[in-house]
Amino acid sequence: MLKKKDRYVVAVVGATGAVGNEMIAVLEERNFPVERIRLFASERSEGTTLEYEGSEFPVETLSEDSFRGIDIALFSAGKERSKVWAPVAAKSGCVVIDNSSEWRMDPEVPLVVPEVNAQDLKWHKGIIANPNCSTIQLVVVLKPLHDAAKIKRVVVTTFQSVSGTGKKAMDELLRQTADLLNFREIRHEVYPHQIAFNCLPHIDSFLENGSTREETKMVQETRKILGDATIGVTATAVRVPVFRGHSESVNIETEKKLTALEARSVLAVAPGVVVFDAPGKNVYPLAIEVAGKDETYVGRIREDESIEKGLNMWIVADNLRKGAALNAVQIAEQLIETI
Repeated sequence: MLKKKDRYVVAVVGATGAVGNEMIAVLEERNFPVERIRLFASERSEGTTLEYEGSEFPVETLSEDSFRGIDIALFSAGKERSKVWAPVAAKSGCVVIDNSSEWRMDPEVPLVVPEVNAQDLKWHKGIIANPNCSTIQLVVVLKPLHDAAKIKRVVVTTFQSVSGTGKKAMDELLRQTADLLNFREIRHEVYPHQIAFNCLPHIDSFLENGSTREETKMVQETRKILGDATIGVTATAVRVPVFRGHSESVNIETEKKLTALEARSVLAVAPGVVVFDAPGKNVYPLAIEVAGKDETYVGRIREDESIEKGLNMWIVADNLRKGAALNAVQIAEQLIETI
C-alpha cells in the first residue's frame, strides 16, 4: 500500500513509446515529487537511455524483481504486457496506473478521471485503470452536465488522430502524404486502408454486433466512470488523417431542460474544461490548437431542435496528454494527496 512520503520512486513501463515519452515529460513539467525514476520497455530497447530532468536514465527490461522498492508505476506497455506485469507490480507493493484496456472493466479496479470520479481511488487494490483516450475527454464534459440535468442518452462520433495508434501510424501518415504529393505508389501497413486524405470508420477490431471494440469501450467506460448504468450511449469511432488530437461530435438528451446558455455556464466553471465557443467569429476547438494543452475544449454548444431536451457540442483534446499521460499523472497526484 502506498505510504505518505516527501518523494516517490516512480516507474514508467513502456517508456520508449509515444505515451510513455509523454508520461516522462508530464512528470517533469508538473514537478511530480520523484525521488528516483525507473524506465522499462521491451527487450529491443535495452541499452538505450532517455532523459529526465537533464539526466540520462537507462531503459531496462522487466523481471519478477523489477518493482521492488517502486512506489508508483505508470504503465503504457499494451494490454498483454499489462495483463502479465501489472499484478506482479501490485504484489510487490507498487500502485499501478495502467493505460491499457486490460483492467478497465474489471469490477475490482477503479476506472478514474480525477475531475469526474476521484472518489473511486479509495477502493483500489493496487491497480488503477486509465480510461480510453476518447472516453476521458468525453466524460470530463459530460459529468457537469449530468450533475446539472441528468443525461439520459449520448450519441458520439469520434474523429481520432493517428497518434492514438502510435509512432508507426504517425510515420505511415507522413509517408503516405509525401508519396501522394509526389505521385508515388501508396502503401499501407498499420491500417487496413490508406489513411492520408481519408477517413476510416474502423478503430480496433469488429465485434459480432457490428460495433468495434473502440466503440464498445466508450459505451462501457462512460457508464462506469459516471457511475450510472442507465445512460444510453452509442458511439461511432473514426480514424482521421490528423497527427495529434481527438475530436468528437456529441449529442446528449437530458431529463431536465438545459439551454445552450445554461450549458455554457455550467461548463465554464467545470474543472479541466475550456469553453471555446463563438462560431460567429470562427472560434471553436481545433485539434491543431489543442496539441500540447492539458484541458479539454468544448464548443459549438447548441440546442438540438429535433428533441425537447437535447444539446449538440464539439469536444477536442490532446489524446496523448489528457487522453493518456496527463490523466495517469493526475491520478498519481490525487493518490499522494489523499494518503
